[in-house]
Amino acid sequence: MEIMRVKQQIISDVLPGSPAERAGLQRGDALLSINGEPVIDMIDYEHLTASDFLTLEIQKKNGEQEIIELEKDDYEPLGLSFATSLMDKMRTCKNHCVFCFIDQMPKGGRSSLHVKDDDWRMSFVMGNYVTLTNLDERELDRVIRRRVSPLYISLHASDPAVRRAMMKNPHAGDILPQLKRLAEAGLQFHLQIVLCPGLNDGDVLRRSIDDMLALYPSAQSLAIVPVGLTRFREGLAPLRTFTPEEARALITEMESKQREILSKLGTRFAFLADEWYTLAKMTLPAYDDYEEFPQIENGVGLLRLFEGEMLEALAERKPLRKPKRFLMAGGISAHDFFAESYQKLLPYGITIDTRAIKNRFFGESVTVGGLVTGGDLVEQLKGEDFGRALLIPRAMLKADEDLFLDGMSKTEAECALGTRIIPVATGEDLVEIVFTE
Repeated sequence: MEIMRVKQQIISDVLPGSPAERAGLQRGDALLSINGEPVIDMIDYEHLTASDFLTLEIQKKNGEQEIIELEKDDYEPLGLSFATSLMDKMRTCKNHCVFCFIDQMPKGGRSSLHVKDDDWRMSFVMGNYVTLTNLDERELDRVIRRRVSPLYISLHASDPAVRRAMMKNPHAGDILPQLKRLAEAGLQFHLQIVLCPGLNDGDVLRRSIDDMLALYPSAQSLAIVPVGLTRFREGLAPLRTFTPEEARALITEMESKQREILSKLGTRFAFLADEWYTLAKMTLPAYDDYEEFPQIENGVGLLRLFEGEMLEALAERKPLRKPKRFLMAGGISAHDFFAESYQKLLPYGITIDTRAIKNRFFGESVTVGGLVTGGDLVEQLKGEDFGRALLIPRAMLKADEDLFLDGMSKTEAECALGTRIIPVATGEDLVEIVFTE
């Protein structure tokens, strides 16, 4: 039987002791197919290598081709690595969303900040939100055939005309049929809406929620986040942020809607990002109201989760004999919440002073801690008494490097401020740091 070849997947490494090594595979060999199917990317690879009996078509480094048959345990990793985790080029965004944050980026800063990914495979692997606008029928069929679930999908509006207008893409109106196909296939997905005043709020938002409820339980949860605007919007569509009064009205309406949904489905389903509550200066929902925190990456329940982790870790600690003091810097929006939460550390002999950093890099309308830059941090904290160290949210730094959004390194900021900077990822992290440093 002739095997269709899509591409050669060059093997970059073979795990010692793995089924692949036992079968004689080597670095530099090329994987052509598994069980007669071409391997387009890691989705195909993971799906096809899950079974216990594999037939591999391999092209050796010398150009010779051979068929290798091997047995392994079900779901045991085959043991191959490739040059990229996707085994393919990342698919970029073809939309021109009126609210796109990347379009509002200044020149300079980290180069990765200007990359617009819209790859459904990264949605599955990393939890990235994607629009599905670059999926043709063939790719949608592959998503279903490979049982890729859950996906994380940027909805913004279920109304086709509104979605097309907001995303400046004629294919954006296809979202409801796409979601219905995923639901009919038994796949699950989480959704997000970036809410923009006068565009997808009001009746449009109500329709979006109801349309997604009709797809429950395939539609698992929906996050509603406020549009974020920087000062770099020259030549872009006119948009404004929500007012505190509008935030309060939305919260009142949504909490009523949540109670209605909860009584019918046993879940609140639609959740508001923490920013709505900090903007409205209203008390955040209780910890349990966030259920399993399905939308934490959208900042839904992030503050309550951090506080809950902190309190749980504190319960296992005893007061210090010698008091300690730290300074914690973050964004403006969550400052009051954290300042109050850190009061619970005082009986343990730990004081954490807090400073809200104005975002002059992106513009002062940007108030979240994760978008504070090194330059703003240094400029606004020079001369401060940091105590033992300066604490910052881990989200201020690049995931795999200690770099701020403006390209300043943590080391450079430490030198400029004359203190250690310690990133904090979770409430548990915070407790461990302040007790041991």
